[in-house]
Amino acid sequence: MQIYLDYSATTPTRPEAIATMQQVFTQQWGNPSSLHTWGQRSATLVERARIKVANLINTAPESIIFTSGGTEADNMAIMGVARCYGKPQHIIISGVEHSAISEPVKMLENWGWQVTRLPVDRQGRVEPQQLQAALQPNTVLVSIIYGQNEVGTLQPIAELGNICRSYGVLFHTDAVQVVGRLLVDVQKLPVDLLSLSSHKIYGPQGAGAIYIRKGVELVPLLGGGGQEMKLRSGTQAVAAIAGFGVAAELANEEIATETLRLSRLRDRLFAQMVDNPYVIFTGDRWDRLPHHVSFCIVPPENEIDDKVTGKTLVRELNLAGIGISGGSACNSGKVTPSPVLLAMGYTEETAVRGVRLTLGRETTEADIDWTAMVLKQILTRLMVNTNSQKFNYVSL
Repeated sequence: MQIYLDYSATTPTRPEAIATMQQVFTQQWGNPSSLHTWGQRSATLVERARIKVANLINTAPESIIFTSGGTEADNMAIMGVARCYGKPQHIIISGVEHSAISEPVKMLENWGWQVTRLPVDRQGRVEPQQLQAALQPNTVLVSIIYGQNEVGTLQPIAELGNICRSYGVLFHTDAVQVVGRLLVDVQKLPVDLLSLSSHKIYGPQGAGAIYIRKGVELVPLLGGGGQEMKLRSGTQAVAAIAGFGVAAELANEEIATETLRLSRLRDRLFAQMVDNPYVIFTGDRWDRLPHHVSFCIVPPENEIDDKVTGKTLVRELNLAGIGISGGSACNSGKVTPSPVLLAMGYTEETAVRGVRLTLGRETTEADIDWTAMVLKQILTRLMVNTNSQKFNYVSL
């Protein structure tokens, strides 16, 4: 039995998107910048996809700029604003941002920019009052992640955005984990820039987009032919963009029912884990992504080897045919504490034991029940005897 529970990492591409992409590869492969028939066929596909992606967040098509993914969209927001200024200014982010935000901000800091990293509470949430207190006359951008990818907590984006708007400061949110899973309406949400990604909503990898509110200026990251309204040069990946459009259209049609279904499955998994003595849940229990369950392994004192981490549980569940994610980073075989969990106040010992299970379109109640049972068995075995022989898993 194979159960995939890592939908926040990536989702399987929908058959409808694959069919559209195959048609592009074989019949509509022209360069969309070309003026002849072949090129204009591709250009039409790109613009149709732009409309579908725009509809997903209720905006005008011209507000959508296609990118290679969420990382590029995040970088475009950060660096695109920063390049508008001749000398370093001040930028604010949270302590639980995705590396696609935190890493370019580190670059700015090395170049002399002033950076404020807002603290978060135990649930990983930014307090709006702290954002307001951190604003300075030279603050030019605030970037706060909408739905935290590791612990699932949703930020009070509307309140944070309203604060920024009242001070005339640009506000960006990385909504990669949110768009397609919760309703997002940028006509109502006070955001100036928003990042989204194709492969988080059952579209192909290699495509993403950034929403740019009308009137917001960015300096392009790339010099070139001026594609994507002169903001993102380079020949568009027509097939990936077309697949992205199909996935966005289907997500828009299904979001109301799918959000409710995923929330119920999420709560079912929480309910079956709540009495597990070796688990503490991370992130906000209720104000969280609808498909997201996260926790840290909590060993009894002196009963577990320090080598048992979130990665250990990932490997053990993989042997049982269940795919999940560990919360901590692993570089060159060395496990390091999760920066997100550290920012939330967890100790280094606990911050290497974070785990994330994320649900999706193919997840069933049977998957949830089986996973909860196997998870309990594995944790019990690890806590009782870390040197025991490999577990013999029952197959269905």
